[in-house]
Amino acid sequence: MEEPLNYGHQHPLLLLNEDQLIVADCSRCGEKVSAPCLCCAQDCGFYLHKVCAEAPLELNHPFHPHHPLLLMQNAPYLNGDYICDFCDKEDNKFVYHCSCGLDFHIKCALFTFNIAENNLKELDHVALQHPLVSTENGDYVAMCFGCWEPLTNYTHFSPDCGFNLHEKCAKLPLKLNFMYHRQHPLVLQFNSERLSCKICTVTQKRGFVYGCTYCKLVLHIECLPPPLDLAVEDKRHQHTFTPLSRRVPYICDACSLEGIYVACICSTCSIMVHKKCTSLPRIIKSKWHDHRLFHKYFLPDEFTSSDCMICHDEVDPKHGSYCCSHCNITFHVRCVTQDKRSYSIVSLETEDEMPSESSISVIERNDAGEATKIKHFKHMHNLMLSPFVGGGCEKKICLRCVIALSPGAQTCLKHEHPLFFYRGDEGECNACGKTTTWQFFCKKCNFVLHLDCFSLPITARHKCDEHFLSLIDHDDNSYSKSHHCDICEESRNPNCWFYHCAKCDTSAHVDCVLGKYPFFKLGSIYEETGHPHPLTIVKKKYYYPDCDKCSKPCEDVALECSKSECKYIVHWSCVAPPSLQWDWLWGM
Repeated sequence: MEEPLNYGHQHPLLLLNEDQLIVADCSRCGEKVSAPCLCCAQDCGFYLHKVCAEAPLELNHPFHPHHPLLLMQNAPYLNGDYICDFCDKEDNKFVYHCSCGLDFHIKCALFTFNIAENNLKELDHVALQHPLVSTENGDYVAMCFGCWEPLTNYTHFSPDCGFNLHEKCAKLPLKLNFMYHRQHPLVLQFNSERLSCKICTVTQKRGFVYGCTYCKLVLHIECLPPPLDLAVEDKRHQHTFTPLSRRVPYICDACSLEGIYVACICSTCSIMVHKKCTSLPRIIKSKWHDHRLFHKYFLPDEFTSSDCMICHDEVDPKHGSYCCSHCNITFHVRCVTQDKRSYSIVSLETEDEMPSESSISVIERNDAGEATKIKHFKHMHNLMLSPFVGGGCEKKICLRCVIALSPGAQTCLKHEHPLFFYRGDEGECNACGKTTTWQFFCKKCNFVLHLDCFSLPITARHKCDEHFLSLIDHDDNSYSKSHHCDICEESRNPNCWFYHCAKCDTSAHVDCVLGKYPFFKLGSIYEETGHPHPLTIVKKKYYYPDCDKCSKPCEDVALECSKSECKYIVHWSCVAPPSLQWDWLWGM
């Protein structure tokens, strides 16, 4: 072993030889390390891959020539989390960051740098997979990190090498000339400005594009036209498509979006589509619906007035969309396929063979007949009936929110019209008066509800009254002194929803009745990794022991060790992961 530089670590580092067995994670990238690697001479648990240790503090990347990428210990965001702009995976370890908002894992930044330099030693001994070989992960299709099209469309490198990449995307030329943009060459680059493709008008945030920074123009790799004498064959359409050069914009018959420069036509069917739309899957299974969806170029008559079940805008029946004939519902192609991980390609070719499906499949039942293990179409793992909170997967969604967030119109007992769920559009909630960007919206009367206000129970119990309190959406009493809360004794906005008992004339804020954690089940077990024993969810009434984390009295919801001999107790807010604190607080 030899002692090299410390690479920013407070202790000296040792270089371990290849014959030494190591079970540890790299402190920069978080992945498993193997010798040769670097470790802390003081045995403090600090390890580095040799590649991660030698990563330059500043990287001038050919695919992003205008700014350097800076190596940082944490991404400069609120919680330090980031999503890699090459592989699309979330992380909170070391990051190559650019001031324009690009973020990359160390290995992704260096790997793409080697692609640009045509120095792919990592792939010299990696076996190529042929297009028919499946590389799916769970129920979803693996995508090429370069073009973000399905990995199995072309010959590709196995994911065992750490990178999903088509062979052709690893060998793309750095520059090329495009016949409709003769003034500058197009350069292979990251889409740092999030520009939409000039041909298909869709924005691809990850991977590579060809672009001209002078003219603010980008083209997807898959949208670039093939040689005009090359026919485009695809098993998803019964005929052959022929490339056609054109300057006049057109509407793609497959996805209903505008195209320009190049189109592929099927003279037999009289349809004109984008090049990449020639490979649209005919049948998909989407997280947005529990039946298979079929791609149609033209909708049958019963779908003529249909709205997209995701964005709720009208679907043009004269152009392509995905539909479910069992439910008479439709989806825009752009909506249902915009997240490549949210759907899988189905090989079943005949609609008549489609089995009857349900959103929930029961896998196991107990002796009492209760379903103890189920498969839900909105989650990739099996769901277990359990008194425990915590463990493997951190995805926890209550049944109320699964129902509320299912696509399509939702019914609220406090509103006469159907409501649709939108993200990103700002509005003021009619129930609480707060501004929200996640909302249930009525297209007929501009009625808006928060996600949590939509799910409020119609009746609730509280010790302030012996009767059930009913949820009220307006206060007809114009006498201002009656607009107060009988629990906190503070004033109450008469335009906001509140709970009321007509018999006792009791009125109270929604939050005062339900409390901070309305959906906690006291007595449930939470397994915290930082404590050796299971913890019970409790709320103390008669005495308030000090929290073992913050030393303040546990007056709110707390976690208490289930072992009587162990006096460990902590506030829920002191130990729960941020994602779970948010989910429990909002009932998700």
